[in-house]
This record gives sequence, structure tokens and C-alpha cells, in this order.
Amino acid sequence: MQLDDAFANAAYIPQAADFPPRWTSEAEAFRTGLGNRAELAIPYGSSPRQAYDLFHCETVALGTVVFVHGGYWLKFDRSVWSHLAQGALARGWNVAMPSYDLCPQVRISEITDQIARAVSHIAAGSKGPISLTGHSAGGHLVSRMLAPGMLAADVLGRIRSVAPISPVTDLRPLLQTSMNDAFQMDMSDAEAESPVLQPAPDTAVEIWVGADERPVFVEQAAALAIAWGVPHFVVPERHHFNVINALVDPRSDMVRFLTPD
Repeated sequence: MQLDDAFANAAYIPQAADFPPRWTSEAEAFRTGLGNRAELAIPYGSSPRQAYDLFHCETVALGTVVFVHGGYWLKFDRSVWSHLAQGALARGWNVAMPSYDLCPQVRISEITDQIARAVSHIAAGSKGPISLTGHSAGGHLVSRMLAPGMLAADVLGRIRSVAPISPVTDLRPLLQTSMNDAFQMDMSDAEAESPVLQPAPDTAVEIWVGADERPVFVEQAAALAIAWGVPHFVVPERHHFNVINALVDPRSDMVRFLTPD
């Protein structure tokens, strides 16, 4: 299809195939090391994938960070990303990581609704502020949480900050990719699910993207920043697979934004 190459990440990242097994190994080791501070597979919906892991910091939590994984709404689950909780945990915040059902078994709009249910469930079981972050398709999903009516007012009122990382913000170009065979979107669907077409939120938002990503991701991050009037950061020498590494570092600007003192 016409835009397949534009959205192809792995083809332009050296040793791209090494990243998923490395993430999986690091995530498993991290969960094992947490012991009873890792609550796994907490259900928030009716299907097996509608569950989240909750990682507890060592003190009384200042709040909860929710990380939503990517994979073009087609692959991966929460178990691959556990190690990315390290930065927020070190700053005294709990971290929740939900999975969700995947296309083509469900539509992207249904995934959006599932993440709204996950955030609401996490909010009901926690105290204090909530910050949202997500990578790629996950960046799209956390951005969608700020659309009017997506979250109940009491939940939305607890959202302190949102950091979409390399987000897909305009889904209309995806109609010209072979991935749409799984998404089954038409123009109306793509417009409804595009954060760039949402009203600008009142919540604090920072958008992050790697300077070495495919141009379409740099462009889509900038487009959302302009549409919402929020800051966005193009990180030097980072591509689509390693721009998320900042979440591991409690001193990174990204983690500090998500976990204010």
C-alpha cells in the first residue's frame, strides 16, 4: 500500500529484531525482582487481555503512572514493558500497565474504550493523582483519554499529566496502509479516533518523539503539539525503539514531568 513504508519502523532501526526479546527478558527480570510489590493480571474487563499489572513503590505512593504499550494495536502485551516502571517507582509513584484486545479481533475504537475502562478501574483502586503515558499506539490511546466524555469527570480531574511518546495522532493516513486490512477503518472511523482532531485539553501534556524516527512520527508529534498548543520534544539520537528508555531513568525530564514531587 502507498504509505506502508512511511509507517515501517523496524526496517529502519539497526538490529531491530533484537529489541523485543531484550525487552521481554528485562521485563521478566524486573517483575521477579519486585517480588510481592508486583500485582499481576488484575482484571478490568471481560476478556483475558483486559487486565493490568500494578507495581508498587517502596513507600506510600504519591500517585500512579499508567503506561500503555504500543505495537500498532496489533501486537504485544503488558508483560514486555514492566522494566519501564523503574523511573516512576524510584520517585515514589506506583505504575500500572494494562493490556488490551488487539485488532482484528476488535476495532481501534473498542481498544480506546478498553483503556478508558482500565484507567477508571486503576483510579478506583488508588489514591492521589494519575499520570498517563504510552508509546506509539499507546501514545494514541492515552491522548484519546483526554477527549470530552472519554473519562468520567472525577477520573479526568485526577489526571495530573499526560506524556504521549511517539504517538500516532492522525489515523487518516493509515487508511492507505495494508494494516487497515486488520483495522477495518473508514474515514469516519479514522477521524473519530484521531487525537489531532480533538479539542485541546486543560490537562498538562508533553509530547516526546525521537529525532531518528521515521519522518511521519516526527510530523505527527508536531501536529498534535500545534493542535493542542502543548510542548513537544524531539530527542536527539533516539529512534522509535529506544526513545522510551527515558522511562527507566528517574532523573529524566520525561519521568519528572510524569511524577511531580
